[in-house]
Amino acid sequence: MVQYSNAGLDASFAALSDATRRGVLEQLGRAEASITDLAEKFNMTLTGMKKHVGVLERAGLVSTEKVGRVRTCKIGPRRLEEEMAWLERYRQLWDARFDELDRVVEELKRKEQVDGRKKRE
Repeated sequence: MVQYSNAGLDASFAALSDATRRGVLEQLGRAEASITDLAEKFNMTLTGMKKHVGVLERAGLVSTEKVGRVRTCKIGPRRLEEEMAWLERYRQLWDARFDELDRVVEELKRKEQVDGRKKRE
């Protein structure tokens, strides 16, 4: 069985749980941006954006570099492989459950059709 680091998963999913942070990742997927640019884009204070970027940075999803007075953000080094493996495990589990539910529904439909024919006879 695959073992997952709870701290890494917790940090990633906590970072991704916020719509603003997901938006920041989308924005940085297109191009690097300063924290000031991101704050303007998301109509929020510089302090608020710094907090969001900090959460993303601690999760390894964003990296920042300060040159002079400008802190530039870019997509971080993490590729979310561990998170994808965790999600895939549960996707497979739910797929199997839905497949079984489909089989049960089909069996009930067949029984209903047979019972309907017997009543008419």
